[in-house]
Amino acid sequence: MSYIKDYASKLTTAEEAVKVVKSGDWIDYGWCTGHPVELDKALAARMDELENLNVRGGIALWEPAIFQVENAPDHFRWNSWHMSGIERKAINKGIAYYAPIRYSELPRYYRENVGAVDVAMFQVAPMDKHGYFNFGPNASHMADMCSRAKCIIVEVNESMPRCLGGFGEGIHISQVDYIVEGNNPSIGVLAGGAASEIDEAVAKLIVEEIPNGACLQLGIGGMPNAVGSLIAKSDLKDLGVHTEMYVDAFVDIAKAGKINGSKKNIDKGRQVYAFGAGTKKLYDYLDDNPQCMSAPVDYTNDIRSISALDNFMSINNAVDVDLFGQVNAESAGVKHISGAGGQLDFVLGAYLSKGGKSFICCSSTFKTKDGQVKSRILPTLNPGSIVTDTRANTHFLVTEYGKVNLKGLSTWQKAEAIISVAHPDFRDELIAEADKMNIWRRTNKIN
Repeated sequence: MSYIKDYASKLTTAEEAVKVVKSGDWIDYGWCTGHPVELDKALAARMDELENLNVRGGIALWEPAIFQVENAPDHFRWNSWHMSGIERKAINKGIAYYAPIRYSELPRYYRENVGAVDVAMFQVAPMDKHGYFNFGPNASHMADMCSRAKCIIVEVNESMPRCLGGFGEGIHISQVDYIVEGNNPSIGVLAGGAASEIDEAVAKLIVEEIPNGACLQLGIGGMPNAVGSLIAKSDLKDLGVHTEMYVDAFVDIAKAGKINGSKKNIDKGRQVYAFGAGTKKLYDYLDDNPQCMSAPVDYTNDIRSISALDNFMSINNAVDVDLFGQVNAESAGVKHISGAGGQLDFVLGAYLSKGGKSFICCSSTFKTKDGQVKSRILPTLNPGSIVTDTRANTHFLVTEYGKVNLKGLSTWQKAEAIISVAHPDFRDELIAEADKMNIWRRTNKIN
């Protein structure tokens, strides 16, 4: 069956397509690399005549045109499922707000909780011969979002990789209301920071815990990249991938011949992910690659999926950690940074996995803008800081000064273990604070 006539009948310009948007609508921009470009510009051009719009998106890799309109707060609010640096800056402009989520539940939020999606507009790969537009590396929650949308506008981008999956990775032309052919911009880049000496020290401590045949989940940033680099150079073999986010480090590990998924209990031979963002190297690798499986986040991040995989290794970052073992990976006090994402899902799922381990890693200190050195390990989290992982959930904590397993420890044992991986310059102060909180035994010794 040919869909050429259907395609032609729905093809229009971005300017015409966004005329369906009216004041008070809820608009969905999709996710990450799938945010629209031409449709966004066209909507920005109409903003003077619109008010009280709510726009949903997340992990913006470029500044949307609507952020740049005059008096933006008078016209719309941006509601982010997970914030990038671009979105954080928009908070101070009065236009951006975070929507706290447990990422694995996001598809269900669309099915049951968020209400109307009046117009959905997002980028897709070109239509295939069967009439499907692929979401690119953004399966995430897209299928369920589309199931609730009253009007769906796709913006075709020939640069978008076609990411194979099993379900929920695309939309059929019969479900689409309008088609816009964009100018085929390059896919948005999210490059992890270069690994520092501290990142490499932490990575070494983690990699020595990983057995052959393990299944990996990596977050974004210098430390996960350092872990990936070390794995690529190691003697490890028969590794698998089951992750929320597919990052460049996985490409390096795969090209080094370390990944074949042969030991996976489910999805054997496939690298499973909910979304991907990185450099062109990553997008080229994912494109039409049958070894990679794009899937909805309520599958990838489901604790039942994670725990079904033996020797699951979850590796994520933290902003700070307190002496009770509470992990904050989302904010600096009340200042929002990113979001909960799926960190807790993987912390819980990895511990349930046979042989599984979850690692929360961070540098022991950081420098403020004025050059002060501050500890990431605190007596208690700062007021307003978000508890991403509760004290009962944290498994391994790793800094450049060592790694500690916090499971099954009493409060004084946890305090002792956590202080043992703090920077030496802050240990006496942390001991004194622990003593005040009655979680310290005077006989404790820190080497």
